[in-house]
Amino acid sequence: MSQILIFGDSITYGAWDKEGGWAQRLRKYIDEKIAIDPNYYHLVYNLGISGNTSDDLLKRFENECKYIKKEEGREELVIIIAIGENDSQIKNGKVKVEMKQFEKNLEKLYGLAKKFTDKVFFVGLCPADESKSDPIPWDTSKSYKNDSIAQYNEAIRKFCEKNNSGFIDVFNNLFKKDYKELLDDGVHPNTEGHQQIFEIIKTYLIEKKII
Repeated sequence: MSQILIFGDSITYGAWDKEGGWAQRLRKYIDEKIAIDPNYYHLVYNLGISGNTSDDLLKRFENECKYIKKEEGREELVIIIAIGENDSQIKNGKVKVEMKQFEKNLEKLYGLAKKFTDKVFFVGLCPADESKSDPIPWDTSKSYKNDSIAQYNEAIRKFCEKNNSGFIDVFNNLFKKDYKELLDDGVHPNTEGHQQIFEIIKTYLIEKKII
């Protein structure tokens, strides 16, 4: 038995997908397996909060891990971190969280996660449709650009390689496809986009014998 804690931003949360996003699909997949085999048992927590950067996640990360661990007792933790999209956001020519700070935040998050479990995985970022995201219509002072997103995605990949941690590369997997058709507003995946992200993550977690 294990508790799977999924930390992230609005994409993790599942905005604007009517089925709740890729994390909810993972929970549904696991719940359906439990219904067939009660001995197969995992609890999935979607801890995605809209707008979160790595700075924001650090403020709540340890307390949320502690609380869930306390409530669920002896069950093993699996921690999945999907953060960085908002860090890469550009406003007035500057990214929201500078790269050096982002790299420090990854180290801090990983160090905190390792206090609870050896099973720590990072999910890469999603590409954007710049025709809709540069600028974003709900705040024209802000943009999501693929060059910036790719740099932060690569920083996550390199960090995982250096620390022998799991990295699930969503960016490059989607970029190979007609990814613009998988986005709702240029930033957030639509229903099909979340389904494809779920398939990428599910396949990885099965290969690693997590689920």
